[in-house]
Amino acid sequence: MIADLKPYPEYKNSDSPWLGRLPAHWQLPRLGSVLRERGETNEARQVDQVLSVMKDIGVIRYEDKGNVGNKKSEDTARYKVVRPDDIVVNCMNVIIGSVGLSRYTGCLSPVYYVLTRRSQDDEPRYLNAVFQTKPFQLSLIRIGNGILAHRMRIPMELLKCEPFPIPPSDEQAAIVRFLDHANRRLERTIQAKRKVIALLNEQKQAIIYRAVTRGLDPNVPLKPSGIPWLGDIPAHWEVISVGAATSLLQTGPFGSQLHSHEYVTGGTSVINPSHMRDGRITPDPSISVTPLKMRELERHRVCVGDIVAARRGELGRCALVTPVEEGWLCGTGSLLIRCKPSMFVPTYFQLVFSSRGIRDSLSLASIGATMDNLNGGMVARLRMPLPPLPEQHQIVELVETENRRHEVATSTLRHEIALLREYRTRLIVDVVTGKLDVRAAAANLPDESSEPEALIEADALADGEDTADGDLDAAPEEAEA
Repeated sequence: MIADLKPYPEYKNSDSPWLGRLPAHWQLPRLGSVLRERGETNEARQVDQVLSVMKDIGVIRYEDKGNVGNKKSEDTARYKVVRPDDIVVNCMNVIIGSVGLSRYTGCLSPVYYVLTRRSQDDEPRYLNAVFQTKPFQLSLIRIGNGILAHRMRIPMELLKCEPFPIPPSDEQAAIVRFLDHANRRLERTIQAKRKVIALLNEQKQAIIYRAVTRGLDPNVPLKPSGIPWLGDIPAHWEVISVGAATSLLQTGPFGSQLHSHEYVTGGTSVINPSHMRDGRITPDPSISVTPLKMRELERHRVCVGDIVAARRGELGRCALVTPVEEGWLCGTGSLLIRCKPSMFVPTYFQLVFSSRGIRDSLSLASIGATMDNLNGGMVARLRMPLPPLPEQHQIVELVETENRRHEVATSTLRHEIALLREYRTRLIVDVVTGKLDVRAAAANLPDESSEPEALIEADALADGEDTADGDLDAAPEEAEA
């Protein structure tokens, strides 16, 4: 059906670079003629629900955003009121996608523009779809104040002068109906591929877990390990405490030794828990220290083969130090672990330490009322399986082979998902700007009213299926003074 879409029979010039040609019967008024600012404040505190807008996700309740962006103000009297079907625009982040249609009654920071339609004949989901197109968002750069696109303020007096494509009301409804249908189909395909990735992840983890806890020989005699989470192990393996297996086990610098305001850009990198992902270290250039500070903290310098592990938050998260990271600094929220080479292959140790059993054991041993918090003594008391060194090398080789196979399979699926997202983005742009005529297609669509509402995929969460974090790629809000 989508492949059969054709252009409109007749076009006119819009004189707008991002729009190009426009269907001849469409109108092109100024945005301010289509939408107006609601202008309703929360001075009487009649609204308790605080809202927020997240990049590529849209309007959400503040409590659903997680630990991202600025904190809400305790005084919401100066906040703006939002009603369902209002379009909410972050004047500082709209260029990178911080805009969306509200389903809620609530209030939010004055940094936002709250726009409501002037005519009830206009379809709010169509108006929002125009705001969601990247060409429209990027076209606002020329009227923005600032240097960086992700912090460029768009003045309302200029935004309301922007040309805005308006089809007839019945055509707006047809466009929304068609896009809903197309998104359902594309989203189902994307979700199916993400489920395959999740199954591949589970399969990989099961293979790795069995290898590091049972070895490679399925017929080997077993014996009880004495460790509840581990169960039986090969009879020729040993069990050893982390303290006995390491030559160095220490926490990173105290907070009094290294303050966040001492971080610089481009110095010696600091390894904090947020920099550990999938057993590797991903540095942040802005989280670094000067040579002088590095000399003060020399004892926390890492070496090749060391393991850095989180002692706060997600316990068991760890990463292996490679030649690239040699000489970097173990951060305040991390532990530095150095295995005795006569006992452990560092990569094998890292695999066991990041296993679910170790994570659960660390959480039980942790202290802290608000978050898990470990010290070296707790980690030293942990017990781990100890295969012979040649067998550790064999296990590591199998895991590396399995990781390569997994990466080939999942990278293909991720590429296919990326292509589907690109196609969806292009389709939305072509439909809401009149490059494709969907009137006949929308009229012939089956009744989907009984189907569940189309899944709203947040691209900021799209990598959650293959990372440990699923971190939100959310644009920060304007600081609330």
